Amino acid sequence: MIQEYLNSVDKFVIVGDRVLIKPREMETHTKSGLVLPATVKEKEEIQSGYVIKTGPGYPIPSQDIDEPWKESKSEPKYIGMQAKEGDLAIFLKSRSYDIEFENEKYLIVPHGAILLLIRDDYQLE
Repeated sequence: MIQEYLNSVDKFVIVGDRVLIKPREMETHTKSGLVLPATVKEKEEIQSGYVIKTGPGYPIPSQDIDEPWKESKSEPKYIGMQAKEGDLAIFLKSRSYDIEFENEKYLIVPHGAILLLIRDDYQLE
């Protein structure tokens, strides 16, 4: 399922601790059997979707001593994130930003707004 979205967003470069998410189509039934359309579910505070791409993580400052006569050659360093491509993310809708690309809806979510990740191939390390 995730593979079909990757081709259209290959050129996206996600910045910092942000995650690109494809929202799940959500049609749910109430206890009485009434079908709630996706537009009703979009107004809820918590939403879910699949992680399409992630940024490099949280930037950390360089520990090099800056001397004016030296050329700085240090590469930026990042603390990695837990979210990985293909994860199902449960996140706070209020902290996400909606974008549309090639008639597809995506959300840009800061990693800190993700409440839970569901990963099919979870392995203990």
